[in-house]
Amino acid sequence: MPDPAAAAGHRVVVAGDVIDDIVVVPSGGIRRDTDTPSSIRFRPGGSASNTAAWLGSLGTAVDFVGLVGADDVERHTAQFAAHGVRARLTAHPTLPTGTIVVIVDDQQRAMLTERGANADFDGDLVTDDLLAGAAALHLTGHTVFGREDSTSIERLVARARALGVEVAVDPGSAGYLADRGIETFQRVFAGATVLFPSLDEGVALTGLSEPGEIALALGAGGALVVMTMGIEGVVIAENGVLAKVAAVPAVVSDPTGAGDAFAAGFLDEWVRSRDAVAAAAAGARVASRSVTIVGGRPA
Repeated sequence: MPDPAAAAGHRVVVAGDVIDDIVVVPSGGIRRDTDTPSSIRFRPGGSASNTAAWLGSLGTAVDFVGLVGADDVERHTAQFAAHGVRARLTAHPTLPTGTIVVIVDDQQRAMLTERGANADFDGDLVTDDLLAGAAALHLTGHTVFGREDSTSIERLVARARALGVEVAVDPGSAGYLADRGIETFQRVFAGATVLFPSLDEGVALTGLSEPGEIALALGAGGALVVMTMGIEGVVIAENGVLAKVAAVPAVVSDPTGAGDAFAAGFLDEWVRSRDAVAAAAAGARVASRSVTIVGGRPA
């Protein structure tokens, strides 16, 4: 059992999307204009939410900030609490909770997304009082995709750094980066101290293709870069030095949220030890557990 006092000293604030996932695993190829027998499960999700849930399950003290539909505050608060996360949810007066239909095909997915209330997330919902004393703030690129004005997120990053809080960012989606603003992402998150791109996101952000070159380019501004590459493991760039950590083999039921789980495992170790290689190994272990579960959060 984690020591609550010790956990509080390494508290992480997570902010961003809350999603209702509908996870569909077809029995075979999807047949048009007729039925395809499938496993269909309803799960709470959202990249930032998944990371918060995994962090809480590992014993890290976590505060989560996000928006949901007006009827869903109690339900999602309880789902976070089941993993030890203190949820600070705002009810949106008109928009529903975000929803994603996830269609799983072996180790790949297709995702149909309605952002719902998440589209109105305001960085000012994360107060200085909540940030004070936190070890890290974790955000994702989803907080800026499709927004006309991202200044509140940019202010949040600056406020966190001014308070001495590390800022970790998962870019979130190579498709959204390409479609909706690499320059916006780079501007808003210029102050981030830890980056968790996937290989596809790293390619989108840099235009490079070789993993080591991508990681070094992303870390040129001083951030610790921890780039995940699926079964190929993890590449780390820290102060211009590269390291690699192997993936942990697992029987995959659903890859949804594996990157979110990795970020949680990494942060759980890193806020204590500041050892990036040990933290990446911890992240790989948590990610290998996550892919055996349908949905993006701990069972």
